[in-house]
Amino acid sequence: MTGARRLPLSAWLGLGVIAISGAGMLARVEPFWSWHTPIAWTGYLFFVDGLIWKIRGESPIRNDRAEMVFMAIVSVPLWIVFEIYNKYTLHNWHYLGLTDVLLLRYVGYAWAFATIWPAIFLTAELVGSVRDRRAPAYRRQDPKRVPLGLVGWVSIAAGAAMLMWPIARPSPWLAAPVWLGFIFLLDPINARTGAESIRGDLASGHTGRLVNLLVAGFVCGLIWESWNYWARTKWIYSVPVPPDIKLFEMPLAGYLGFPAFAVECFVMYVFVRQWLWRGAWRPIAL
Repeated sequence: MTGARRLPLSAWLGLGVIAISGAGMLARVEPFWSWHTPIAWTGYLFFVDGLIWKIRGESPIRNDRAEMVFMAIVSVPLWIVFEIYNKYTLHNWHYLGLTDVLLLRYVGYAWAFATIWPAIFLTAELVGSVRDRRAPAYRRQDPKRVPLGLVGWVSIAAGAAMLMWPIARPSPWLAAPVWLGFIFLLDPINARTGAESIRGDLASGHTGRLVNLLVAGFVCGLIWESWNYWARTKWIYSVPVPPDIKLFEMPLAGYLGFPAFAVECFVMYVFVRQWLWRGAWRPIAL
């Protein structure tokens, strides 16, 4: 029975990593003060994976390890897309406390970026497992294929325009089109090819994945910002979004972007996965 299943050792180890790194960061002890983000998020992945396993008896890291490695790898270039937008068009954040040793700096970048997509998706699956302790039947169904039609083509055109707008007219005020554009651009394509998609879910009358992703985005965003606040190596925002009231380093209005970012992570990953991944795939955020 689910209730009799114990939290696995990997989850306890992950929780221990989070606690040790957090204490070291607050005490300004290296390497935790400078490397808290990648260290703590690595612990978080194993902790959340263990919670999923306790509820469902199977989990991403324990049962679909190969795809999780693939996910961590592609998480790096997928996030770099947003770093490029920020550097050349948005100028919404910058980093402090980076090491002068270039090799270590890039190791830190890669390690931290590799945790982003896995963190969103494991959190979304945990939300789904709490909302429905049984593995829902929809997880075992093939994704619904949805023809593009007029709505799909309009969505693709709108997404492309949203992503091109900040490139044509760079401005720190144009973060929203970037955080939404890939959803409108890629989700209809994913649905057309028969991959997992929000459009396909809605056409089938299922909203669970969308809810799971929105909740996961907010939860991860809050954790990202709280862990970032006391770290030596951190990001600082220059987001011109009123009101000028911050929770940690992020203006309050900026937290609205995290749920959208989680959905964007989903559509971007599914788009890449269907072209590059040839192994067994795990339903995302269900």
